[in-house]
Amino acid sequence: MTTPSLNPPATRLEAIALARRCVMHDGSALAMPWVAPWVVRSWQRCLNQGLLAQQPVVFDQISAQQLRRTLDANQPLIEAAKPVLEHLGRAIVNTRYFAILTNAQGVVVDVSGAVDHTDPRAHLITRIGTDLSERSIGTTAIGSALTELHSVWLHRGEHFFDSTSVYSCAGAPLFGPDGACVGMLDVTGVEAAERPELKHLVTQSASKIENAMLLRVNHALSLRVNWPGNALGTDADGVICLDAEGRVIASNAIARQLVPGLVRFDARLAHVSDVFGIEASMLFDVARRTDATLELPLWTGLRLQALVVIPACDGHMNGQARPGSVAGVPLRDLETALIHKAVSDARGNVMQAAKALGISRATVYRKLGQKPMP
Repeated sequence: MTTPSLNPPATRLEAIALARRCVMHDGSALAMPWVAPWVVRSWQRCLNQGLLAQQPVVFDQISAQQLRRTLDANQPLIEAAKPVLEHLGRAIVNTRYFAILTNAQGVVVDVSGAVDHTDPRAHLITRIGTDLSERSIGTTAIGSALTELHSVWLHRGEHFFDSTSVYSCAGAPLFGPDGACVGMLDVTGVEAAERPELKHLVTQSASKIENAMLLRVNHALSLRVNWPGNALGTDADGVICLDAEGRVIASNAIARQLVPGLVRFDARLAHVSDVFGIEASMLFDVARRTDATLELPLWTGLRLQALVVIPACDGHMNGQARPGSVAGVPLRDLETALIHKAVSDARGNVMQAAKALGISRATVYRKLGQKPMP
């Protein structure tokens, strides 16, 4: 086994070449920090499949029957992504990059942008129904994003096969309203200048697609949530959809990061009162006001600001949030509701409720307007 040079590579392409030699020729795992760990993991998966970097790549398409089934099954994704893809295509029109949308198996279901179909390297990978999975064409942003489930950037030789080293690409996984991966969004260029900032663009665009899918779910009420001080009504919001009983039927990735307990391990739907110190009826009341904003207390003691939206009459939100200051329900009422809920959950045991809330027993009685029990 050859010991890699200790001299730092002079250029990015030299660093990639050194990492390839370490992993693919010398059998060494010492490829970092020249490429990201997930790149090495993908290379090693390809090697474990018996693939060789120098072998030709065939960009296979699935059968016509499989394609019909695939497009039908992914229609909600395709429809939600279409306007986002159009905006994305305009953003990259002068960069020699184009956008590709795939399903969760890495099969192309839509394309946007300036594709040079006279160049087979661009044409072959942008055909609807082409299999761009890692199993089929080795390490790419598509296969890596679907496997690692996070946004990635790959440049030239970071792709596994020698023949795919002409590509540079950014990719981001797409998660459905239930949190499962439903596909990925990719931006690829052929012998184009390295543009790592495209990773941010594709990640932002993926978030827009996820929100569009989420808001197509039939729901009675939605909450746009964020930390106090942040503007509501942007793609940075967590979005939670509720049914008429106040059960959480869908949420985006940001909401699942902000609010513990949205996704239950027992497969039951979480109720809004399980995660916030507020009853569902109060949210429906707030939604009907001119200023439909309020502060929401989490059971952890933290607070979020929220905009409450009743969907348009067609059963889906129109995606437009009304601006407003975070006033809404008085904080005193929210605290009282939170304490009532804690006492109810403790079956009337005030000491246990106070402990759960992190306040004194006397404070519980005072907030509820009761005299302490002897």
